[in-house]
Amino acid sequence: MKIIGLTGNSGSGKGAAAEIMTSLGAYVLNCDSIAHRNMEKGGAAYNEIAEAFPLALDKDKNIDRKKLGAEVFNNAERLSLLNGITHKYIKEYIENAISINRDKYEYIVIDAPLLIEAGLMSMCDEVWLVCADESVRLERVMKRDGITSEAALMRFKNQTPEDELKKYADFVIENNGALDNIKKQIYERVGN
Repeated sequence: MKIIGLTGNSGSGKGAAAEIMTSLGAYVLNCDSIAHRNMEKGGAAYNEIAEAFPLALDKDKNIDRKKLGAEVFNNAERLSLLNGITHKYIKEYIENAISINRDKYEYIVIDAPLLIEAGLMSMCDEVWLVCADESVRLERVMKRDGITSEAALMRFKNQTPEDELKKYADFVIENNGALDNIKKQIYERVGN
């Protein structure tokens, strides 16, 4: 069993790489999904986030992720606070999931945009980084999230630069083109 840490900045195509690994039979732990579940009422991180970010609550006291995102993506200090709350619960969830599934899968993939920053890299046998040119990423994020180029670029500004992430990567997947190109790179890496 091999644990693969899969990371990449917004719009890089990390999700597509995770889907390919799922199709190959890997157990994929999506950290964004884990974080979203943890933010729901009753979730592991709900109380801490609700207390630290009261303006992100809607009228029913649910955490409105759009409001939360608007607050943190323009403020590095607030983003750091949010990450400090969420990362510990994500790590705990992943540790439990790996323990339960260790003998069931050839590959367990930790799909994490902040794999390095959250300290999840130490859990991995390999780190895979999905890269794409900024112009390609910008177009993808604007289309996917329905945001302006200014909002997308602000988001990029708060992310670790790709060149820095490459220092930690055992395998770099270039994703400026077609899905078949990513498949080919991954298949060559895992021997399919």
